[in-house]
Amino acid sequence: MASAQDRTPPRRLSPAVVRAEIDHGTAELVADPDRPLAWTLLVNATAQSYVDLSDPTHLEFEYVRRLGHVLDAAAPPTRPLRILHLGGGAWTLPRYVAATRPGSWQRVVELDGALVDLVAARLPADGLDLDVRVGDARYELEQLPDDSVDVVVVDVFAGARIPAHLTSVEFVRGVARVLDADGIHAANLADGAPLQFARAQVATTAAVFPELALLASPDVLRGRRFGNLVLAAGRRPLAVPELTRAAAAEPFRARVESGRELRRFIAGARVVTDRTAGPSPVPPPGFFGRPAQ
Repeated sequence: MASAQDRTPPRRLSPAVVRAEIDHGTAELVADPDRPLAWTLLVNATAQSYVDLSDPTHLEFEYVRRLGHVLDAAAPPTRPLRILHLGGGAWTLPRYVAATRPGSWQRVVELDGALVDLVAARLPADGLDLDVRVGDARYELEQLPDDSVDVVVVDVFAGARIPAHLTSVEFVRGVARVLDADGIHAANLADGAPLQFARAQVATTAAVFPELALLASPDVLRGRRFGNLVLAAGRRPLAVPELTRAAAAEPFRARVESGRELRRFIAGARVVTDRTAGPSPVPPPGFFGRPAQ
């Protein structure tokens, strides 16, 4: 028979935390006590990335899974892709692509050089052949030749907000320029009711790309809570049925809106230009905060 000591529930240990000063504030790496070798990256108390070094195909954050769906549907399974990642974080999606599409060419652009050094030292990506550049996302985009990549992933946040200069139609035209004819533009947006920012971003992207799809939780699409919306766009029809099936199979189901639904979503929204651009709205307190301990 077990003793009283044996029946005592194990005490949950506080996760390990690594803190470091970076170029634009403070970064923290918080260990996941439930998954060995898994870490959440926070910058200035805002959750930026989650990485499981033992399983790079595990995508913890909902919006990252949806970006993963877009990448999965971009080409037949395992086919290498040329991908530009604007916004580095802890390189979650580049690790995912390296595992699922070996041989892909990937360039990662991150503004904060000290953050790049921290990730490289603490969450190494040895052998993945990532081309990591320190610089401004829009500037680095402009350095690429025409028709040179298959996918551009835009996931850039300054603190908890998307910078204004990455929200304009001029920026989206720059993305279109570097994509080949079958290329896909994938962007992580963040917004809440009345979804004015998200609607304007979809309208702005629709001014450049004829084919669009928006992936998000139903309650976010209805404006019931602040959240992430993943926008996919291209010159050719997108794999909407595949995206819909993948989104519906998630633990927290997402919807995919396209065609007539998306035209209704952006009705009355104005295209954003460099002159009128502003950053994404400030999220409610704690939305992008520290993971539960």
